[in-house]
Amino acid sequence: MKKQIALIIVMVFFVLSGCSMLEDANNSLDYVNESTEYINNLSTFAEEATSLDGAELESRLENLKGNIQDFMELEAPDFAADIHKELESKSEVLLDATNNVLQSGEIAIDQLQQSEIFQTIGNITELLNQIEQLGS
Repeated sequence: MKKQIALIIVMVFFVLSGCSMLEDANNSLDYVNESTEYINNLSTFAEEATSLDGAELESRLENLKGNIQDFMELEAPDFAADIHKELESKSEVLLDATNNVLQSGEIAIDQLQQSEIFQTIGNITELLNQIEQLGS
């Protein structure tokens, strides 16, 4: 009887530890996917922004601001902590630049191109390869 109980306890332990490992793997994959989506959204914004003007550009900048804030709230798994810190740092610069452009009033594409937004998006996009390697 004691052997059966011990065997059941050991089996439960292995099942629970397996669930934890599976959960960690899912969280890691979710982080890689969300980070990749974030960077792709930044890249898409940079490509499309030059064809926007006025209220549409302002709306897209507000959306960009929300995407940045959402990303900065993500919790990175341990293995991605370094790259997440780098992404967070660059995202803070991007958020500040976006806020500066939005606060200045009328938004023109030439003003946007002279801001740090495009350069910072380029810097963040360069990290995409590193993030994709985390998922493999």
